[in-house]
Amino acid sequence: MVNEKEQQPENFLVRLISEELEKDKFGRSMRTRFPPEPNGYLHIGSAYAIHTNYMMAQRFDGTFHLRFDDTNPLKEDIEYVNAIIEDIKWLGYDPGNHIYYGSDYSDDIYNAAVALIKKGKAYVCDLTPEEVTEYRGTLTEPGKNSPYRSRSVEDNLELLADMKKGSYPAASKVVRAKIDMGSPNVNMRDPVIYRILHAEHYRTGTSWCLYPMYDFAHPIQDAIEGITYSLCSIEFKDHRPLYEWVLRELEVPEPPRQREFGRLGLTGVVTSKRFLRQLVEGGHVDGWDDPRLPTLRGLRRRGYTPESIRCFIGEIGSIRTQSTVHISMLDHSLRQDLKARTISVMAVLQPLKVVITNYPEGHTELLAIENNSENEALGKREVPFSKTIYIERDDFAEQPIKGFHRLSPNAEVRLKGAYFIKCEEVIKDPDTGEITELHCTYDPLTKSGTGFTGRKVKGTIHWVAADYAVKADVHLYDPLLLEPNIPDDDGEDWADVLNPHSLVIVKDSLIEPGVGHARPEQKFQFFRHGYFCVDRKLAADDRLVFNRIVPLKDGWNKR
Repeated sequence: MVNEKEQQPENFLVRLISEELEKDKFGRSMRTRFPPEPNGYLHIGSAYAIHTNYMMAQRFDGTFHLRFDDTNPLKEDIEYVNAIIEDIKWLGYDPGNHIYYGSDYSDDIYNAAVALIKKGKAYVCDLTPEEVTEYRGTLTEPGKNSPYRSRSVEDNLELLADMKKGSYPAASKVVRAKIDMGSPNVNMRDPVIYRILHAEHYRTGTSWCLYPMYDFAHPIQDAIEGITYSLCSIEFKDHRPLYEWVLRELEVPEPPRQREFGRLGLTGVVTSKRFLRQLVEGGHVDGWDDPRLPTLRGLRRRGYTPESIRCFIGEIGSIRTQSTVHISMLDHSLRQDLKARTISVMAVLQPLKVVITNYPEGHTELLAIENNSENEALGKREVPFSKTIYIERDDFAEQPIKGFHRLSPNAEVRLKGAYFIKCEEVIKDPDTGEITELHCTYDPLTKSGTGFTGRKVKGTIHWVAADYAVKADVHLYDPLLLEPNIPDDDGEDWADVLNPHSLVIVKDSLIEPGVGHARPEQKFQFFRHGYFCVDRKLAADDRLVFNRIVPLKDGWNKR
């Protein structure tokens, strides 16, 4: 859980709320809420909204509510509810006991509709959905009144009761607020506040066939819970007049205040729920937790830490409008979080066999190698060294180019934490000419940590001992999209915009034996390769699968 003393830095939302509370203070403590609809999984944009609401509650010594907007049984499922709760707690924004469900307020919301009808502020309308849209008008032309707008209070109440009983088919009738069909704000042109849906709800079963629209349910739910500030993303700004109208007409004392902040987007990833669903259902990715997706489940499986996500969002601060941030900023936060607390191990992704011809046959020694060069507190580990080892295939060049400081014929290089070795012979497959192994000699006087001050070498390479190496599959990720951004009208033909090399699977990589008992989600730095995480979904007792979370250095600018 995020430290309750952690303060949101001064930003426009903090200043705005501080000024408003100074002029007009609530008679209750600060309460904010995050109201997800349980019809999908949270993503990085959701994390920004959660952070904003949670930290504002902390900033003003209040409480944070998680409330599910579960008023559409056609799309919602308990699977999403459980996933959202788990993801929010994983992020560190635990709402504690303050978990609520909009469906629990069904009677209150229905009674609110009755109250509006009795005031002459709502009516039952028989227009078809197409006719409702037609009557609404356009951005430049006013709407026109429904022919059912003048129904009597008694008729409306009777029709509403029959709708609740299930007397009418879906879409045959709706309840609309009676506001102003000539309003320049389309949202105020007699919006629909209730519709008929004959479907089983995951919590209330078939008790209801009448469900409120979000714009109607939202302010009522906020009022019931005593929310002080309903902090929404910027697209709800035009909906604020309706939010305030509902609370005013229901005569709610000290009504909640809706205020808006900008939406967060990231380059190189898809955050549209519609597009994410297309990718998952079209089989383009490995489910909602695919490590290439910006869903919180995907980021977690990839290996991102909640601390790095919170740091990233905190660095952005509150934004006023739609903003797209370069994903390298998120990766930077991750590196800063991992670099001082992960153990650095040696992993050979493309193995090349090396036989040290003058090393004693059958002998193994344990070498003490530091776990993290930036954090001595992590200590050292013992790594076995023997006659036959493996190095990275691209750490050897038979004909090295200028500036190549790794292993080559008759040249020396240091093995990380071990000895100098010199390549004496290159063994090739007689049929293909492929290099199959190297024969090298070692200098026993050059053992690391012995104070050797003789000749120097320019390169240090990593290695694993052949008899002790652990086999693993390694997943290397690149951006899912070929371009940093895609227009909203592009997602239909994904073959044109997806990077075919966004996932490269390297089979039978070799890693030093200390990782043999690594746990799902455990993170390591692979020397020179980057930060890696044990895949929580694919790892098995007899096979480790590692995801590269991020390289050691930013490479997005080159892609």
